[in-house]
Amino acid sequence: MSDKKSILCYGDSLTWGWIPVIEGAPTYRYPFEQRWAGVMASQLGDGFHIIEEGLSARTTSLDDPNDPRLNGSHYLPAALASHLPLDLVIVMLGTNDTKSFFHRTPFEIANGMAKLVGQIGASAGGIGTPYRAPKTLVVAPPPLTPMPHPFFQGMFGGGHEKTAELGEHYKNMADFMKVDFLNAGDFITTDGVDGIHFTAQNNMDLGKAIAKKVHDILNA
Repeated sequence: MSDKKSILCYGDSLTWGWIPVIEGAPTYRYPFEQRWAGVMASQLGDGFHIIEEGLSARTTSLDDPNDPRLNGSHYLPAALASHLPLDLVIVMLGTNDTKSFFHRTPFEIANGMAKLVGQIGASAGGIGTPYRAPKTLVVAPPPLTPMPHPFFQGMFGGGHEKTAELGEHYKNMADFMKVDFLNAGDFITTDGVDGIHFTAQNNMDLGKAIAKKVHDILNA
């Protein structure tokens, strides 16, 4: 049995590693070493096993009208059961919940994240196993920045204001549910040319910040 600590990173395109392009899409992903989860892995060292579960456009708990795969609360329970035993689950979602057609307030987005936190807490035992539920780290994504493509602007109409408020709402929710919290906006911005995604440097800075937080959580 491995003595490595297992960490599941559950997120959207910011976790998948979307390389921002000025035309919005299509694009490719950064290599593992340049994605924030890969940077975190290199910072933590050999005693950790990092599992990436990033899906572009994933929401916390909303059904996207154009793609049934994107509701994060639908897939998370299966992902947890599939990857147990886990020591920690890092969840960074919420940017896509700010899309104009969802009409969701920042508090409602935090409540969607709370559903995922509850699913992680209820994951003990998986399927036919006695494993305990992992710890949880909620990461608030950083605020959006100006978007050059008009379709993205329409898609995220009102999203700039909402993402600016997510950190405080997530912090309050994490405190209420007694899980760990990190505000990505304290360390990075969405500097990519599309106003939504990360540069390689953003990934580097966030990966280092999360690695430090993970070290504190798992060595407490």
